[in-house]
Amino acid sequence: MKRRRLLSALLAVVLAALSGIGSARADTLSADLQLLASGDYDKVSQGITDLGNSGDARAPAILQALNDDVLLTTPDGKMLIQKGAADSPSYIDALTATPVTLPDDVQPSDIVINNAQRDLIASVMSRLTLGSPDPKIRLKATNEILNQPDASTAPSLVAALSHETVPAIARRMQLALAAAQLKGVDQTTRLAAIDVLATASETNIHQLLGSVADSDPDPVVKAAAAAALVKIDRFLKFVQVGVNLFEGLSLSSILLLAAIGLSVTFGVMGVINMAHGEMIMLGAYTTYVVQQLFLSLLPPGLMDWYLPVAIPAAFLIAGGVGVFLERTIIRFLYGRPLDTLLATWGVSLMLQQGVRLIFGAPNKAVANPSWMTGGFDIAGGYTITWNRLVIIGFCGVVLGVLALVMRYTSFGLHMRAVTQNRKMAACMGIPTDRVDALTFGLGSGIAGIAGVALSQIGNVSPNLGTIYIVDSFMVVVFGGVGSLVGTLAGSLGLGILNKVLEPFVGSVLGKILVLVGIIIFIQYRPRGLFALKGRSVEA
Repeated sequence: MKRRRLLSALLAVVLAALSGIGSARADTLSADLQLLASGDYDKVSQGITDLGNSGDARAPAILQALNDDVLLTTPDGKMLIQKGAADSPSYIDALTATPVTLPDDVQPSDIVINNAQRDLIASVMSRLTLGSPDPKIRLKATNEILNQPDASTAPSLVAALSHETVPAIARRMQLALAAAQLKGVDQTTRLAAIDVLATASETNIHQLLGSVADSDPDPVVKAAAAAALVKIDRFLKFVQVGVNLFEGLSLSSILLLAAIGLSVTFGVMGVINMAHGEMIMLGAYTTYVVQQLFLSLLPPGLMDWYLPVAIPAAFLIAGGVGVFLERTIIRFLYGRPLDTLLATWGVSLMLQQGVRLIFGAPNKAVANPSWMTGGFDIAGGYTITWNRLVIIGFCGVVLGVLALVMRYTSFGLHMRAVTQNRKMAACMGIPTDRVDALTFGLGSGIAGIAGVALSQIGNVSPNLGTIYIVDSFMVVVFGGVGSLVGTLAGSLGLGILNKVLEPFVGSVLGKILVLVGIIIFIQYRPRGLFALKGRSVEA
């Protein structure tokens, strides 16, 4: 009996203690809410900070309501959270989360906060969500702290970092912790934080270290931050070189796609085809039409497959137009290059106007498939996009397939024979007229494929082809007429050289310097880097 009475007494004491703790927490939360409703900005900020440090499970919902302007107060001091639409709202008690019905004559008042307090709420909410089971929420909270570091967030980051299992998020937490520790006062801790931040190259970290290097009162910390900035800047220079090379490679792949077809037709037929750019345009508009057909006729889940369908469609349409153009106009102008130039220039104007009449003059947008959307950051805010990576790979595939066709098919053999000596090829029974038509169709079809690629990195317009026609001719002349290897070398050289010169002299002057360089080069090697061999071409 005595034992039972003792256990009952102990249970009563524990319940009373727990009740006291709950009451104390409720009183603390109520006091914080009263600070929010005080109308004094300093007190409101103190209330936000106290809520973040309270550890109360109700704090995130209250802070979110405050940030969303749905935390209200009644004349008798009760704090409410508005739910539902503004024209027919309902309310719950902020302390108890129970529904509240207000009399008709009672109108709750808004709690007004400024931008600084919204930033403070974002920082506090980030700290509260560091332990979320959702990795995306943890990463978002970490990035928010990193963007607005505060020394008070360091303990929360240490606790979250000890349980983090995702390496990428753990790395971001380490940077955020270092940024928070840099806001502290202990010199040793701050120097260690600078060592961690020196391994990153993001813009906000660079700015944080820059502010410390400029105005920190501690000369040792100031010098360490300046040294870290030198290290980051040196690394970013190497990154910039890599980015310029990638952009040059990306431009080279586009130039290569645009120039391959021109190299084939110019090398075999000697035709200066000024309508080659319009074949690129036709391929881009074919891509747009295929996209619209997928949008209107097929389920949304199949939208990612429109691009593989657009590639052969663009090849066939542009190639068909090329064969028609060769059979109706160009075949009568062989041996008269200036006449082919004027005739194809007129055809290019007609094609542009025809597209304007059908599709209109405004640009048309072509969306990337999901597997070509976005990219990844490498360093310093530089991003490598998936669409350009795919285009570079696609360009290599097109070049490889064309090389196989030229090397291992009878059509390729006939094409090379006609290129080297047309009269001898005709004497050997090769149908040169048929080879001419198919060659022009092949070159135009490849230009159509180039239009598919260009539609993935910009808008489609009637003037799309004219942007690349001059560069395509420069690639062909520089690399060597009719040579695939020369076209590859020419596109790589011009694309990379353009992007290397741009940061120093600008895009316009860079193009001028490249053009002057090509003119000088042609004076010494008029047949380009890789001139074809043969009696006809050497005559």
